[in-house]
Parts: sequence; structure tokens; C-alpha cells
Amino acid sequence: MNEKEARINAFTVFIKSSQSVQKLIKQDFLKKEINLNEYAVMELLYHKGDQPIQAIGKKILMGGGSITYVIDKLEKKKFLYRRKCPEDRRVMFACMTDEGRAYMDKRVTEQEALINTIFDEWNDDEVEDAIQLLKRIGMHAESLLK
Repeated sequence: MNEKEARINAFTVFIKSSQSVQKLIKQDFLKKEINLNEYAVMELLYHKGDQPIQAIGKKILMGGGSITYVIDKLEKKKFLYRRKCPEDRRVMFACMTDEGRAYMDKRVTEQEALINTIFDEWNDDEVEDAIQLLKRIGMHAESLLK
């Protein structure tokens, strides 16, 4: 296989591998109480604390209307609540409830276990090599966008 064919093959393998991992993650989410978009919001709040609802969409790459819908669903599940900003009445915060935090404590542990299972195929050195190689290709692709 020449260099050009090898690069095309590497790209194809990269995409197919990524799709398989994504399918596994989605399959795992089908068994849970929340979907991927809800999880993205919960994960942000879990790790970063209360967030202005207007800012959440930008941080997790989701449109404003979708965010409102997701926040509504999570509020109905009692995983979060809205709180007005005391300094600016136009700003509303999404805040995690104790029930939401308890759910995420459990869910993050399950998610980490699944990710570790996926990467059991590699030893520690291979994981580190993959991180470096994927960072390089990602940064290079990003530089080509400019």
C-alpha cells in the first residue's frame, strides 16, 4: 500500500472506529433515564456548577430553543431547577438539584466504566500514543479551517 492509500485507509478506519464507539455510547444511553443532550447539560452543571441558561447552548453546541426544551425535560425529572439572577432579571440560571447530583454521581461512574472497557483493548502506552496522535491530527484539521 502506498502512502496515499495508507492515509485514506487510516481515515476510513478512524471514522468507522469513531462511529462504532458512538453507537455503543448511544446504545448505553437508551437504557438510561436521560438522553445525550440532557446528559450534556447535566454534565456541564455537574462539573462547572450553576450556569446561565443562555450560555449553556454555546458551551455544549446546542441551539437556544433546544436548550429550553432540554431544561424543561430535566426540570420535570427533578434533576434541575431555574433560579433568577439577583443582579440581572433577564438572566436565568440552571441549577442542579440534590436528586440530579446523586443521579450524576452514579451516571458518571457508569460512563467512566464503559469508557475504560472500550479502551481495555490498548495498554497504557498505546492510550498515551493515541492521545498524542489524535491531538495532532485534530489540531492540524483545525488549522486547515482557518
